Amino acid sequence: MSLIIGMAGKGGTGKTTLAGMAVRYLSSVGKVPILAVDADSNANLADVLGMTYDRTLSDAREEMKVSVGDVSITKDTLIEMRTQEAIVEGDDFDLVVMGQPEGSGCYCAANAVLAGVLDKTFKNYPYQVIDNEAGMEHISRLTAKYMDVFYVVSDASRRGLTAAQRIWRLVDELKITIKHKYLILNRTRGQVPDEVMKIIDQEPMHLAGTIPDDSVIYDTDQAGKPTSVLPITCQAVAAANEIFKKTLVD
Repeated sequence: MSLIIGMAGKGGTGKTTLAGMAVRYLSSVGKVPILAVDADSNANLADVLGMTYDRTLSDAREEMKVSVGDVSITKDTLIEMRTQEAIVEGDDFDLVVMGQPEGSGCYCAANAVLAGVLDKTFKNYPYQVIDNEAGMEHISRLTAKYMDVFYVVSDASRRGLTAAQRIWRLVDELKITIKHKYLILNRTRGQVPDEVMKIIDQEPMHLAGTIPDDSVIYDTDQAGKPTSVLPITCQAVAAANEIFKKTLVD
């Protein structure tokens, strides 16, 4: 059994918090080892998981663009070494941060080598959770070309849902095979309004479930604690687990 999960959404919708909850859920049901991939240029998944990192895959790619000092080391070997150094090891899951997108200059050769290294590295993890930015630049160029489950995360605002519609369409345009695609409405207050459901039905987007606005998440974040320590009794955690239980099936 292998399971590759992707998440995307407009900034501020709680996408990264949900990615952390997905990692925690997989761990709780024994689906390990897990690789958590932060593919958002505004990297926050480490904070959510209570981890720290020193290197990113972008650092490895930038280093490959310059000459290798030791002529006995090929650029392929160097980038493989740097990729392994960028992986932060945990108990049931490891973390890798993609880092900033491409800067100036040509990245074709570096991307080709890095993509090959990632393909081999990622295959060591039967379970992967990939936290993407809305544009999904990293996922389209460097990481998985297949996902079992893809979640588009939005709040119940018109602006959030408009962004969700764009992402929903974007994944169809990219060269990525997605088995199941779902919408998650986060930070909801009571029943979803009819006008919101009309927007969802226009696409249509398959609504997997809703997660209530929960002050416990805000308080935890304000206290500087990773949201991975949220109690199972937290309403948002319980709602997210129900969605994962329903949609992340063998």
